[in-house]
Amino acid sequence: MKNIVCFGEVLWDVFPNRKKIGGAPLNVALRLKAFDNNVSIITRIGEDLDGEGLFQFIKENGVAVDNIQIDSELKTGDVAVLLNDEGSASYTINYPRAWDRIQLTKEAEAITIASDAFIFGSLSTRDHSTKKTLYKLLEIAPYKIFDVNLRAPYYTNEILNHLMEAADFIKFNDDEIIEIVTHLITKAADFKKFNDKEVTAIINKLNSDTQTLEGSIKFIAQQTNTASICVTLGSKGAILLYNGTFYYNKGYKIKVVDTVGAGDSFLATLTDQLLKGEAPQTAIDFACAIGAVVASSEGANPKLNQNDIDALLTKHINC
Repeated sequence: MKNIVCFGEVLWDVFPNRKKIGGAPLNVALRLKAFDNNVSIITRIGEDLDGEGLFQFIKENGVAVDNIQIDSELKTGDVAVLLNDEGSASYTINYPRAWDRIQLTKEAEAITIASDAFIFGSLSTRDHSTKKTLYKLLEIAPYKIFDVNLRAPYYTNEILNHLMEAADFIKFNDDEIIEIVTHLITKAADFKKFNDKEVTAIINKLNSDTQTLEGSIKFIAQQTNTASICVTLGSKGAILLYNGTFYYNKGYKIKVVDTVGAGDSFLATLTDQLLKGEAPQTAIDFACAIGAVVASSEGANPKLNQNDIDALLTKHINC
């Protein structure tokens, strides 16, 4: 059993015909708890019915609630979710909400220092208050996992640089890594020192080293001094750089219901497996299977059927 802290937003995902509890840090926390870890969440909810519902749900599911702060002014977080024909989600994230005002407390500092992993995302930096708290906790966390989770317009290149450089492990999806590599290439070129022709030559040279996904991952690892990076590829699986070696999973064929929370369950599973000493290939295979089962179910935190997981893993082994 590992001690894991998740930091950031907890909220309600509001679909056209239903309402589900969500927020990436909470989704990760719930899945990690399902794997018998000791999980705490540092967040903030409103003094309202939505907040009461979230608090009770988190408590009933075994995630420690000691560091859930209560805000008497701001509402509990909520997000409007729309699904396209393929089940992919788009989000409207309402602002400001209680989780934008997470305060630094001695209790939050204590559980962060004692953690085996501290998991955070970029969305929690959209307001100065929560960003300030996160930056302080990153200074004392022993092992930091950055779930990039880009949600425009709630991030800047400066913030992403800081978070990537602070992290020991970074997880992207396939769209996010393209944006990050483009930004880092531009940053590395340092336009102020070169004319247009020289800038083009520099970017072309850097691009030649990042044409493959592996090249992009190595480039980010070098630029941010991060040893471990994982990129999820949707239906095509994932790729993991861990201790200097690449590991791959090509994905599992499923019927997608919705993708909400699939990446969060993937990250939670991969974190659990690696922290407990499983082989990286075993970890990424299992994480992809869990993510696929979640994507074939409704909502971010479905109960998982072990038979469904075993069927995917067996099929993968026999391919």
